[in-house]
Amino acid sequence: MFDDANILVTGGTGSFGHKFTQSVLEKFKPSKLIIYSRDELKQSQMQERFPQRCMRYFIGDVRDRERLNMAMRGADFVIHAAALKQVPAAEYNPIECIKTNINGAENVIHAALENKVKKVVALSTDKAANPINLYGATKLCSDKLFVAANNLVGNSPTRFAVVRYGNVVGSRGSVVPAFKALIERGAEHLPITDPRMTRFWITLQQGVDFVAESFKRMRGGEIFVPKLPSVRISDLAKAMAPDMPTQVIGIRPGEKLHEIMCPSDDSHLTVEFNNHYVIRPAITFWENADGDYETDGAGESGKPVIEDFEYSSGTNPEFLSIDEIRKLNAIADA
Repeated sequence: MFDDANILVTGGTGSFGHKFTQSVLEKFKPSKLIIYSRDELKQSQMQERFPQRCMRYFIGDVRDRERLNMAMRGADFVIHAAALKQVPAAEYNPIECIKTNINGAENVIHAALENKVKKVVALSTDKAANPINLYGATKLCSDKLFVAANNLVGNSPTRFAVVRYGNVVGSRGSVVPAFKALIERGAEHLPITDPRMTRFWITLQQGVDFVAESFKRMRGGEIFVPKLPSVRISDLAKAMAPDMPTQVIGIRPGEKLHEIMCPSDDSHLTVEFNNHYVIRPAITFWENADGDYETDGAGESGKPVIEDFEYSSGTNPEFLSIDEIRKLNAIADA
């Protein structure tokens, strides 16, 4: 669907942007692939890796609506990946997180409407479900903004949806590269916040593929959630360094013991498909007054989940074994 299309990725020099760019260039022939980010060094490095003629690089911040509006001219599809994501940093710098994650989301929405973009997918996080930290709260607010934006479209073709998934193996700020660095330095132990802690686990390529599929599936207003395996943090440590002892250091500010992607409070809105869930919007859009989200734009059919259903990393029926963790980590490194 990206052949001959103009695509813009906010925060495009991040882990997702690199993998998305690689995947699109391998599988499609876009007219333009626009990387929008505020880091000129990363853009320079990315230009060396991806010098193709279709590539465009825009220096800009999602806090700057005018610059976003200029960069988005002619765009058919937008992926909003820009965010401040570090949980402890958000706890100490809440206003900065709000400016980027909430005000920036609003700016993306207005620029997309102004330029009549066809489809916008915003990347969310498991921390947006029943949030206990500021980062999760800002992403929940962002999710609500993108869902409600479908009520602002009028006669415009623009539609908005959200993709929510778990921890990305090996992404910047994740525990895997932190453990790797400690192992390579010959540390005496690996720090474990809590041996009971669990997380959903997804590779970057899986995340990119799921986002691309969501463009096909979306009607507007959905929160797409992939079905993922869980890992125990203690098993991850054993998978990466089986002979290294661990030390419990306690949960960091704003951190959860388990992550949730579909809260039980939204069970009446949640539809289960073969390999993912969809959380329907709680509000009604004029162009979809029947609220039917059990058949998506790709023709797939789903069914409502049971009452009080909750999709949590702690009660997830699928957990990775230590060997499976090693294999998935190896795939992510390839």
